Amino acid sequence: MGKIRVGVLMGGPSAEHEVSLKSGEMILRFLNPEKYAAEGIVIDKKGKWPMPLAAFKKRFDLAFIAMHGEYGEDGTLQKILDKHKIPYIGSGAQASEIGMDKAVSSKLFKKAGLQVPDFKVVSVGKRIKKYRLSFKFPVVVKPSDRGSSVGVSIVNNSSGLQRALKNAGVYSKNVMIQKYIEGRELTCGVLERGGRLKALPPTEIIPSGSTFFDYNAKYSAGASREIPPPNLPAEGIRKIQNIALKAHEAIGARGFSRTDMIIAENPKSEIRNPKVYVLEINTLPGMTETSLLPQEAKADGISFPELLDAIIESALR
Repeated sequence: MGKIRVGVLMGGPSAEHEVSLKSGEMILRFLNPEKYAAEGIVIDKKGKWPMPLAAFKKRFDLAFIAMHGEYGEDGTLQKILDKHKIPYIGSGAQASEIGMDKAVSSKLFKKAGLQVPDFKVVSVGKRIKKYRLSFKFPVVVKPSDRGSSVGVSIVNNSSGLQRALKNAGVYSKNVMIQKYIEGRELTCGVLERGGRLKALPPTEIIPSGSTFFDYNAKYSAGASREIPPPNLPAEGIRKIQNIALKAHEAIGARGFSRTDMIIAENPKSEIRNPKVYVLEINTLPGMTETSLLPQEAKADGISFPELLDAIIESALR
């Protein structure tokens, strides 16, 4: 049997273009050369491919999407690949679109019995309106359909809300205003391996200089401390893992995902049955040297090449 020909798609017209290049380079470095004949295919910032789709289909057996944010993670690229009948890793077009839309995914999480912070979605135009909220400050303001915490602000009062909406509106016309939950920030990956879904050891995230896990904390080495698994009893760990599995299934994700959560600041409830709020799901988590999914896989005894094997196998199943 010959090697599987893998085209690693990276770059793209997204605010996360540079992060995508780092993910792509990491994937190319760790794909097992005995199993795969892999090449990096860089899509430029305007969305232009270096080759026609027909040529890509002829050249590769599989597209390994190493892209984040709009185009690569929001269902756009998945629809293009579906149209040309090109197999690809990760979630399909619909689940990708849902996962990128924080409001739609939050509604599905709630329907699945998961707790989500109160939120309101507003449309931001040239003139920023004043909005009445049914919940109190502080709030988190973020683009409803972007990743990597770009355009995200924590706002403590109404006077700062307009500025935060304007900032988020640079990235998307739809902006989510979400109740800020004080507590411990965690994330938990899900991986399909051998046809079965498995929740990986969760990770607690402690940003060094930021109030939250922002773009800099996510992609700068040493900008945050990550602890896999967090200091919680076994019951608490299992609860977080079950939430990650439910979130994955709620949006119809495939192959792998990573769900971000907050344990509400309440020491008594944290002991055995922590109150956990789901913030969002990532259907194409980062694959850089500081990325969380590879760290969680490593904590579970899964090497980076083995993680890539599992992702590819689930796509070809």
